[in-house]
Amino acid sequence: MEEEPRRSVEETMRLERQHATSTMSVFSDLATDGFELNGDSFKTGFESPGQQLSAKKGAGSHGLTRHLSHASVWALFIYAAGAGLTFVTQIVIARLVGVASFGTYTYVFAWITLLSYGSALGFHVAVLRFVPAYEATNQFPMALGFIHFGAKACMTVAILIASVGALIVAEWPNLLEPELAISALIGLATLPLITIYLTGAGLVRAFGGVISALLPERIVRDGFMLVLLALAAFFMPWRLDATAVMWMLLVSSAVAAFMTGVAIWRQWPAGLSGAPPTYAFQDWWPSLLPIMIMTFVDVLMNRTAVVLLGKVGFIKGAGIFAVGSNIALLLTLPRVAVSTSFAPAISRLFARKDLTGLQALFARATILSSAGGVALALPLLVFTEPVLHAFGGEFTSGALIARILIVGQLFAAAVGPQQQILTMTGHERAAAILMSVAAIINVPGCIVGIVWHGAVGAAIVTTATLVFLSVCQAVYIHVRLGIQPGLIWAIRHVREAVLAGQLDSKDLIRTDGVD
Repeated sequence: MEEEPRRSVEETMRLERQHATSTMSVFSDLATDGFELNGDSFKTGFESPGQQLSAKKGAGSHGLTRHLSHASVWALFIYAAGAGLTFVTQIVIARLVGVASFGTYTYVFAWITLLSYGSALGFHVAVLRFVPAYEATNQFPMALGFIHFGAKACMTVAILIASVGALIVAEWPNLLEPELAISALIGLATLPLITIYLTGAGLVRAFGGVISALLPERIVRDGFMLVLLALAAFFMPWRLDATAVMWMLLVSSAVAAFMTGVAIWRQWPAGLSGAPPTYAFQDWWPSLLPIMIMTFVDVLMNRTAVVLLGKVGFIKGAGIFAVGSNIALLLTLPRVAVSTSFAPAISRLFARKDLTGLQALFARATILSSAGGVALALPLLVFTEPVLHAFGGEFTSGALIARILIVGQLFAAAVGPQQQILTMTGHERAAAILMSVAAIINVPGCIVGIVWHGAVGAAIVTTATLVFLSVCQAVYIHVRLGIQPGLIWAIRHVREAVLAGQLDSKDLIRTDGVD
């Protein structure tokens, strides 16, 4: 009677190993064998000299993108399409409202984004760690309990923050310009909706729905907003301002939240339907709190300069800096897209204590991240002025700002998804501490930079802080996990394999698995 459940569990584990293997076959074009997960480690082409590679004839490589999982390819496509759509939307907004109102909009949006990630309580990241693990071990009551707890807590905090913020704005209306005050109130009303599609997207990803998780925020929200902007431009007889744009953001966010709810309903696992929720707060809070701090600080670091520039009354500079920052953030797309589908595999490998496989997986993810970062950085650095000119002639003064920020993001891309490694291996507390230290340093640094050289000084400090954080994370990962920086490890092992005669030129360029 016990044989059937045992076979069911073994079949589940086998399917998980197949999924993990499919998401990790990125370096196969550099060696003759693929990756295979077993109970101990990967069998990989990056073994040290003296270890024999077991090549799999007929399982040859098919190029870089063919060895990515289906989810990774589509995630990258959606992130890229969403970034392009956001970029176009920002251009249209800047053209329609002008530099001053665009600065007001970006200032309010920076605050709302910061507060919405705070109200998410790290649930959108923690759910990727807990729910797949509970499902893999058939602990459906625990999974359902975590989902219920996270959803209720996030919505309660979001509504509380929005209510308190609205009371503050309404209590001291004379402290803010009318356009800024009204925009802030509309933004605060949008905050719970943003929290819904942020946390909901994380839940859909945990269920395996990568595409449906990304579409609402990356495509639907800005796409719908672009339609509203076009209609307003053609039919409104007066000039748009930040207030009108914030109303459009509110409506678009409501549509995105609704779409996220539909995606959750469609992806909901059957095993969760009849399970009574079980709660284990003592197990969840030690991870949730650092993840919450980490995600909040991550957004804070990206928005600190904009918030400070707006705070000192340099609204125009805040808008110009925001445009430069948005251009530089395009370089995060490959890293985020890779992390989207690789994060669950990291968690599984670490749970099995397969550090060899984890090192190889991290190296693969780093190569994808850095290659995508370089591919995006080169044209952006060359054509910075034309890109900024699309926003309006006044925005071209931010070319130096954009280039400085691009350099920082390029360095972050070269070290790979280190934050995911820390979060998915149980080192989220250390990650939160490192990021908090960097954010604390960044705030006075940006203040000094603004006093010294305005928005350009803030850009220099922001980039220096990002490089400092990346180096600190790399050192910690190497010391505590024994995992080397991805590019260094990959280059060293390929070189050793070539010197040992395990790889030749045919292996390095093979794309179809045959000579």
